[in-house]
Amino acid sequence: MTDAGQALSRHERWARFRHAVVGELLAAPPPPGELGNTLRKIAKKSFAHPITGRPTRFGFSTIERWYYQALSANDPVAILRRRVRKDAGHCRVMTPALIEALLDQYQAHPRWSYQLHHDNIAALCRQRPELGPCPSYPTLRRSMKSRGLFRHRRRSDAKAARSRREIRSYEKEHIHGLWHADFHHGKRKVLLPNGQYVTPKILCFLDDYSRLCCHLQWYLSESAEVFVHGLVQAILKRGLPRSLMTDGGSGMQAAETTEGLARLGIVHATTLPESPWQNGKQECFFGQVEGRLVSMLEGVTDLDLALLNDATQAWAELEYNRRLHSEIGCAPVERFAVGPDVGRPSPSPDALRHAFCQQVGRKQRRSDGTVTLLGVRFEMPSRFRHFERVTLRFASWDLSRVTLVDPRTGTALDRLYPLDRHKNADGRRRVIGPIETLAAAPVPSDIAPRLAELMAEYAATGLPPAYLPLRQTPTDEESTDA
Repeated sequence: MTDAGQALSRHERWARFRHAVVGELLAAPPPPGELGNTLRKIAKKSFAHPITGRPTRFGFSTIERWYYQALSANDPVAILRRRVRKDAGHCRVMTPALIEALLDQYQAHPRWSYQLHHDNIAALCRQRPELGPCPSYPTLRRSMKSRGLFRHRRRSDAKAARSRREIRSYEKEHIHGLWHADFHHGKRKVLLPNGQYVTPKILCFLDDYSRLCCHLQWYLSESAEVFVHGLVQAILKRGLPRSLMTDGGSGMQAAETTEGLARLGIVHATTLPESPWQNGKQECFFGQVEGRLVSMLEGVTDLDLALLNDATQAWAELEYNRRLHSEIGCAPVERFAVGPDVGRPSPSPDALRHAFCQQVGRKQRRSDGTVTLLGVRFEMPSRFRHFERVTLRFASWDLSRVTLVDPRTGTALDRLYPLDRHKNADGRRRVIGPIETLAAAPVPSDIAPRLAELMAEYAATGLPPAYLPLRQTPTDEESTDA
């Protein structure tokens, strides 16, 4: 499991799962009077449980409640997050004998599931009462995971066979119901300031219903930073979509991208391998980019990236978006303005920057209160020095913004800064106070309760003290000292 998967809490997994169940309804609401039938169809489906992965079904009323909670919320993922338990962080103690029995059982059967371990431990506790009470299944599972007792799974080289399916054209019924995103390698090279010619890549975001070009820009690479840079601009221009379709490129599958889309409530769908027709609207659009836009720049001998992007923005906004589209019978901007809309307002730039980050867990060094991230050490604020493990959110291409977050709610707690050894060399140090102010311990002034209880119990037996006192006369030296 990756660092991002380890830092993803149960609350976040439940929120994303619930949003995935009702995400299609938010992107394409059913016609009036058909909501009940659609919910009943969803209730008949089996879903992979977000925690166990087992096939699970959910009732009609449950899915209906999720739908109405997310329908009117600007942040549907947050509203669907599970509440934090009042007893969170408290774990029942297991006896040492029971822990030893559990370790022996795990060494003998490392491929057993946690449930099977619990069932056998329960049977063992009934046979041997001296082991203590049997813990619940969640307690035993947390105890095993905290000790690194993970299940060993058998590897299988079998792969699912691909089935060829028919190809059909499709179109969403609402604006912002689905966006398409893809890169395209240009056929015209640009001149860099260092004198080299390189082939740029264009990144485009299209709205499926209106065919509107939400954003279009040329870059020199296809990294995750580039994809997020273009996606943030598209969201700031047009708003938040309900779903996004991309291929399986590394930049589109990066942790910053996938986690950012999930936090913003955008369902991320990927095309099948070697199936470019699933993003056919993008391919048709790139044909116009090469046939019209790039063709009109043939007379420019020293074409650079800045000029190419300036020309691209002007062509996309003033010609493509305003020109009659043969498929829809009107200009994309006209259909975008009057069509049924399921989009949401765009968050602020800071909120978007905070959303498109990967989330990882780290262990805090108790010696100096630092954590290491991608080879760089960051200082923890003093008020969080009692945290053993912390959850950080950051973008791999920008370590100047590293945020400490609550893994259960996703709330930003504080910003972390890199360790500055030269600044710390001035020798000034603040006195560290206690985490909690405790009352001064009372000075012992009498016999301890347990010892007094033992002495009273011994006196009640009526027996004389079980020792013979020795009468001693102090020596001259001891008398002088006295």
